Order: sequence, then C-alpha cells, then structure tokens
Amino acid sequence: MSTTTVPARSGLDKVVATAAAAVADIPDGASLAVGGFGLCGNPVGLIEALLGQGTRELSVVSNNCGVEDYGLGLLLAAGRLAKMTASYVGENKDFESQYLAGTLEVELTPQGTLAEKLRAGGSGIAAFYTTTGVGTQVAEGGLPQRYAPDGTVAQASAPKEVRVFGEGEEAREYVLEESITTDFALIHALRGDRHGNLQFNKSARNFSPLAAMAGWVCIAQVEELVEPGELDPDEIHLPGIFVHRLVHVGSDFEKRIERRTVRQEGQE
Repeated sequence: MSTTTVPARSGLDKVVATAAAAVADIPDGASLAVGGFGLCGNPVGLIEALLGQGTRELSVVSNNCGVEDYGLGLLLAAGRLAKMTASYVGENKDFESQYLAGTLEVELTPQGTLAEKLRAGGSGIAAFYTTTGVGTQVAEGGLPQRYAPDGTVAQASAPKEVRVFGEGEEAREYVLEESITTDFALIHALRGDRHGNLQFNKSARNFSPLAAMAGWVCIAQVEELVEPGELDPDEIHLPGIFVHRLVHVGSDFEKRIERRTVRQEGQE
C-alpha cells in the first residue's frame, strides 16, 4: 500500500466539525482500512461523506463490503472502488457482478490473517508466518484477483514463501504473509474524547482498532463526544495516539442488522 503526505491535525484537540471536512483531503486512488464486521460498526457517516465528494479509484481493506445500499456497498455501487481486500463478500450482489465483469480487483484473505496483517502493519512488523492457508491457493497462488471481460483470469495471486518451523513430529509448514498499511483509516466508535481516545460498543469493536492502527491518518466518527478525563483509562479500547481526526455524528442514524433471526411465537 502507498503512504500519504497528508499531515495529522496539530494539537491535542482532534475534533473536526463535519464528516465532509474530515475526509475532504482523501484523494482519488487512496488506500483505506475500514472498520466494521458485516453491518456492525460501519463508519457510515464517513463513508457517505466520501461518496458525496466523489472520490474514485479507492483501494479498500475491510472484512467485507457491506450490502448494496449500506456501508461500503454505497461506494461499490457508485463504481468508486478499484480494489477490495476482504475475507468475506457473500452478501453483496454488486460485488459479485463487478468482480466477474473484471471492473473490480479482489484479494480474498482468511479472516484471522487479515486481522493480523492490519495489526502487524500498525505495529511496524513487515510480515509474519502462519499455518493458515498452507496447502491451498492462498499459499500456492492462482486465486483469481481480476477477470477479463471474456471471463478468463486476467490476474491471479502469486505464490507465497513457505517455510518449515519445528523439528521431527513438531515440524509444520508456515506461509509468509506481508502486513498491511494504508493511507487512511475510517472507523466508528461509541464514545470518544477530544484527544481521540475511543470506546467501542461490544461487537462493534471488531476490526476497528486494527484498521485504525494500519492507517497513516485515522479518522473516527463517534456517537458521543466527551471531554478529556471523562473516560476511565482502563476502559479505553483504542488510545488517541492512533487517531488523528474525530467527528461527532450522534446516534440518530440507521444501524442495520444483516440477518435477523427470531423464534416464532410458541416455539421452544
């Protein structure tokens, strides 16, 4: 991933007035790490602001790509994404059609590996070895990343280095995975203070801290903005050192449930 020359905000107060102002300097062709899992914890205000300003040719790293009319699916439907690095894409028909048509490059990555690639990138670790993917196309290469208009594979994944660690019966093969850093990160949190310290709500925590660490400039939207010192230090999930801009979006926006499953009345 490329890096950006956009500076962080100066001073300790990282609050920006609007989501539009927070994402205004994200250029065409930028790379983004975006928090969220399914439709939980999506930074929808920032995504909508990015959609509104018309930014194109984005390379996005996120667990999934939302659905057709929510989350990252908004950018996808508008043709704003050039590449998507994700672990799951099964809920978005636009994703399937663009991928098969050859207009979207896709890098599928095992979920745990994707999380560690983001964490490693944010921690200054260039690469790591994992057993996940050994003996499959993840390690051996050949996964279709882009199709040609005629349906043939125009670009496939390259083979990765595999090494053996351990001796005798303990010897196992491991595949080398490179870490991920991006120009920007977009995340959603329940609560944040003006210094950028954040708290997430239960499972909405998901990929957000990892995405924040991987982005050279992290932009966070929060439902509740508090003053420095109001958050218990032991309850801060992401320290403000990783956050460069903060937008207060409130809680009056749609929070989708991807698949609602309920028990019929009278069933045990």
